[in-house]
Amino acid sequence: MNRTQAGALVIGGEHPGLGVVRSLGRRGIPVYVLDDQRCVSSFSRYVTRVIRVKSLRDEQETIDAVMEVGERYNLRNWVLFPTRDETVAAFSRHRERLASFFRVTTPCWETIHWAWDKKSTHVLAKRLGIPAPETWTPRNLEELAPLYSRLPLAIKPAVKENFFYATGMKAWRANTPEELNALFEQAHGVIKADEVMVQEIIPGNGQHQVSYCAFFRDGEAHSTLVARRKRQHPHEFGRAATYVESADVPAIAELSDRFLKEIDYYGLVEVEFKQDPRDGQYKILDVNARTWGFHTLGVSAGVDFPYLLYADQVGSPITPCQGRTGVGWLRLVTDVPTVLAGFLTGRLGLGGYLQSLRNTRVESVFSLDDPLPALAEIVLLPYLIVKKYF
Repeated sequence: MNRTQAGALVIGGEHPGLGVVRSLGRRGIPVYVLDDQRCVSSFSRYVTRVIRVKSLRDEQETIDAVMEVGERYNLRNWVLFPTRDETVAAFSRHRERLASFFRVTTPCWETIHWAWDKKSTHVLAKRLGIPAPETWTPRNLEELAPLYSRLPLAIKPAVKENFFYATGMKAWRANTPEELNALFEQAHGVIKADEVMVQEIIPGNGQHQVSYCAFFRDGEAHSTLVARRKRQHPHEFGRAATYVESADVPAIAELSDRFLKEIDYYGLVEVEFKQDPRDGQYKILDVNARTWGFHTLGVSAGVDFPYLLYADQVGSPITPCQGRTGVGWLRLVTDVPTVLAGFLTGRLGLGGYLQSLRNTRVESVFSLDDPLPALAEIVLLPYLIVKKYF
């Protein structure tokens, strides 16, 4: 390892972090991984060092751990890569302290809070004329009553991490007034009252959902990729994609750029939309201010997102690029049960599934030149499920 070369410190070693490790490690760039659990990145030939800490859930503990590791291993001027939303929030709110030692790729809180708090996301989208699902923030059961005529509705969190760690779900569906009332009260029991949102459900499954992925700087997209979420789990409110394919959807580029320019965004970003079959509009759902789950699709489609960000941080020249269409990304461990469920319910046909396999160019963890992480994931799967959902 070249001791004089700035490396990267990746926070979170699950498959999104592994993608960063491989992107940079294949170029000879030293990469350390910091995590609070056993992770597949530990087994990669491209990782320089993996460091375990007690917890990365608490904001102050996360910042203290990152600073301590940086000083212990002399990682001054290394590039930080957060892979979890709560880490993004922590880095943003403590950016000044981190920037005294590291190269921080996370923008300041004045920018990040528009992505972190989904209520803020939808408020800004409305102001900018970007279509979005109808969203309400009732304070009590009495304020729910006028929404009964809009059922079915989703109960969702404004800050998704708090809700997810408490329930293991991204959202709840309410079909009746009784369900809406019960789920509303249940949500108040697990997250703050002002974080509870009620939102219209856009018809259609994940195939109506598309993502605008970009390296964004200086008020414009430097390099981009658009992807369609062909399969996800769970079927309706997908926690994560299981099969994604690069696509050509020009309509979401202008909408995304409008939002990101308004908040003066910098770095890697995924902006999620869902096309509403009732009016044909693409409506904004989420803005993920970090490496997203399927960012490794970019490498096979011609856009190496982690390296673009790293190179920009260290002052190396980079050329703008746009992802090729028709390239598939697969997460096998979750796609197998998703496919089986699709066959049983008739949502997925054999021809469509086989075509997706033909288009697949990258698996989330398996790689011929770095096979051990995939073997380790199979062994660690029960442990990872318990850590993530329980």
